[in-house]
Amino acid sequence: MSGRRALSFGLALALALPTVAEAQSAGVSRYVLANGVRVLVRESGDAGVVAVSLQVRAGSRFETAETAGITNFLHRAMLRGTGRRSGEQLVEAAERLGGSLDASGEVEYAEVRGSALARHWEALLGLVAEVALTPTLPADEVEKERRLILSQIQTREDNPFPLAFDTLLRELYGPHPYGLRTLGRRESVAALGREDLLAHHRSIYRPDRLVLAISGRIERDRVRRTVEQLFGGLRIVAERPVDAAPAPAPTGVRRVLERPAQQAQILVGYLAPGLSEPDYPAVKVLAALLGGGMSGRLFVELRDNRGLAYQVTALSPPRAGPGFLVAYMGTARENIPAAEAGMLRELERIPPEGVGEEEVARAKAHVLGSLAMDRRTNARHAWYLAFYEVVGAGWEFPERYARAVEAVTAVDVRAVAQRYLRRPTTVVLEPR
Repeated sequence: MSGRRALSFGLALALALPTVAEAQSAGVSRYVLANGVRVLVRESGDAGVVAVSLQVRAGSRFETAETAGITNFLHRAMLRGTGRRSGEQLVEAAERLGGSLDASGEVEYAEVRGSALARHWEALLGLVAEVALTPTLPADEVEKERRLILSQIQTREDNPFPLAFDTLLRELYGPHPYGLRTLGRRESVAALGREDLLAHHRSIYRPDRLVLAISGRIERDRVRRTVEQLFGGLRIVAERPVDAAPAPAPTGVRRVLERPAQQAQILVGYLAPGLSEPDYPAVKVLAALLGGGMSGRLFVELRDNRGLAYQVTALSPPRAGPGFLVAYMGTARENIPAAEAGMLRELERIPPEGVGEEEVARAKAHVLGSLAMDRRTNARHAWYLAFYEVVGAGWEFPERYARAVEAVTAVDVRAVAQRYLRRPTTVVLEPR
């Protein structure tokens, strides 16, 4: 069996669907309303707080240059008024429950989320449903939100790291919408009107695109009855075909930006597998081996040994489609040549030289530890359940992913480095 086939077979086994016993031991119940809304309930008595995450399959992944930012714009505006309450009254209602309410559009999904004292979980679900299903989008409030978002876009463009990062993703993805910002473009946000937002709400708030997750001190049967009352009336409508996204087209260029800044930013990026692909766990281990904490190769070599970096890390967030792996360093302007060369050298030497089992074990511990630490609260549990369900990986994906990470070997890490660490795309931001 070849190296690639062995890797794919082994990790595919680790990513296989869980057994019934495993699903039950996770304390999570999944059911689907008659209209297609998926509901995930996690009963936990660890804390007196309940969290709700209602996610819809939408976001910048499904936008174009002309509509960039529409999902985030819509969700921010949804908080400014419903058929029953003004934006101020929504805030007050959430605070009376001992919690909060928020909404935003992201890359793969949009979310209405909230938390409250456990005894108020039914009222919290009602507030989340109210915001999601009956927003009024008052014209004056839409304009206020537009001004805020345009200000956020300007701030992001003035901030060295976000500017360099956004530039790198555009160069890495080309025509693919993963290269768009969730905030959108100044031109698109300025042009979107209230009717555009209302039409977008109608198009995405369909029962087959919704996932609701709730975690905390609750009773699943009561939750089910309440959710059916709140969301069971959503009508099933004919699904509109979604245009296939164009393939990513990495430029492989080295771009230099000059901006007023206190330090230089160096980012080197590569396309990587999506979260359901067999190579995904090994690439996550590779990212941790490079930039996971103070034991990562980039930190040890470029900061500790050579004193070239203020900050150094590797980023590889989950993406349903083609993901990315980005190595990042903050350094002094005069160190740019040596720092960039050192980073590329560390990236380029893994494919021919391979890695050691001991450092792979450290990287796996970092990945698994980060996963466990990130799920310490009911809010994060609810988010994880909803996110992986809404993107199609299944709510139990983190457990399958953890098993797949455990199965990664040094041979696997070298194999994915050989496949993906080729033809880097680089952005360097030099302080003016």
